[in-house]
Amino acid sequence: MTDSLVAAIDQGTTSTRCLLFDRAGRMVSMAQTEHRQHYPRPGWVEHDAIEVWRNVQRVVPRALRQSGATPSQVAALGLANQRETTVVWDPRDGTPYARAITWQDTRTSALVAALRRGPHAETFRRVSGLSPAPYFAGPRVRWLLDNVPGLRDRAEEGNALFGTMDSWLVWNLTGGPDGGLHVTDVTNASRTMLMDLRTLTWAPELLATLDIPPAMLPEIRGNADLGTSCRTLLPGVEIGAVLGDQQAALFGQTCFDAGEAKCTYGTGAFLLMNVGQHVVDSAEGLLPTVAYQLPGEVATYAVEGSIAMAGSLVQWLRDSLQMIDSAPEIETLARSVPDNGGCYVVPAFSGLFAPRWRPDARGVIVGLTSYVDKGHVARAVLEATAWQTRDVVDAVNRGSGLGLRRLKVDGGMTSNYLLMQCLADVLDVPVERPMVTETVSLGAAYLAGLAVGFWADLQDLRKNWHLAARWEPEMSAARRAREQVEWGRAVERAYGWSPE
Repeated sequence: MTDSLVAAIDQGTTSTRCLLFDRAGRMVSMAQTEHRQHYPRPGWVEHDAIEVWRNVQRVVPRALRQSGATPSQVAALGLANQRETTVVWDPRDGTPYARAITWQDTRTSALVAALRRGPHAETFRRVSGLSPAPYFAGPRVRWLLDNVPGLRDRAEEGNALFGTMDSWLVWNLTGGPDGGLHVTDVTNASRTMLMDLRTLTWAPELLATLDIPPAMLPEIRGNADLGTSCRTLLPGVEIGAVLGDQQAALFGQTCFDAGEAKCTYGTGAFLLMNVGQHVVDSAEGLLPTVAYQLPGEVATYAVEGSIAMAGSLVQWLRDSLQMIDSAPEIETLARSVPDNGGCYVVPAFSGLFAPRWRPDARGVIVGLTSYVDKGHVARAVLEATAWQTRDVVDAVNRGSGLGLRRLKVDGGMTSNYLLMQCLADVLDVPVERPMVTETVSLGAAYLAGLAVGFWADLQDLRKNWHLAARWEPEMSAARRAREQVEWGRAVERAYGWSPE
């Protein structure tokens, strides 16, 4: 191994990975370690930030060993991370004051409901682009300040730092207690409910409303403007880029023009459409967000529709119902029947995300008859992901005015050909999967490589995108319309189950 590589750390919801890519955008090696999911109460989901950092320290050397590369051959490091997951730690020794509260957690529902009823709800939407929701990091910071004994006093003293997982990892990579850099990037900051979406700075009026001390917050920088190198793990290697995982996937799919869109199918599903260099204020239940900001350029924006449960619904079928032994078996089981038998599964286990945003919803299975067997349920589980995607696409089309012409897909669920065909059928557009499906990591690597000149420009990256599979719509318009109505009826049955 003589040629240099770009490394990417993908700190995800269930695992942390390190991948190495060559100049053609090909994955050279990959190492991965899962971390524990903590569920202390119903609706609460937590991660141990120390465990996550230790896993980063494990996977990076393993990926290097697999590739035969040395740290000196790493041209740059890119970091992508699960967004909204919230960590508050002591800068004196790096000890978190509590476990990280993940993006799936709903403990802030009461706080968010009060914000929605209060006089500042419209201010949050106007300034940050986000209506108050338990999904975002800002309310979690307030919850920690209110519920961790002594934390507010430490925050006021400057002895408590807040960050999403990108900030936590960069701080540790750049020295931790010994001068670690406390920063975040524009994409992660745009998911806090605390950043002005147009000025790309923290909004004092939003911090005041949530009563969050400004000293806790990291400095906001462009995605490829960190201007720092690792002091640990990969000493001297420049941290070329940091961005949220779904924005990284958009970049990795080379969706550089307005109207281009991707959807990542993992634990949840996240559809982003590039809308250019202006904010799209949508009343369609979508999230305006920063897509990326290249050095010396204005920000590129996106609209996003977030689906809470996609792959995790298949895991539930495997682990809780034990209807399958492994996730890939769901395709075989679902193909044992020609349709869903009238059965629909609405996976609102922690409420519904975009475009409905109903935290009061809970999961339901409807249309059960004696005819329905486990094959029908398996097919309904896959179709739930497709129909949730259709809900988001309809909202994106209405809100952006651009109109989706094709959907690029990535993530673990894209190996399920039946699901991909279901997507093409219900969306009525072609669905395309690239040769490299690890687009979150690839996007982080691409942006880091651009920052150090490893790749010349965006056109250089486009040349690396190659089609692996394409699915064309086959469902009749009449059947599509009929099943969409049935899906809508099933979703309505999920509303109102939670007293919150």
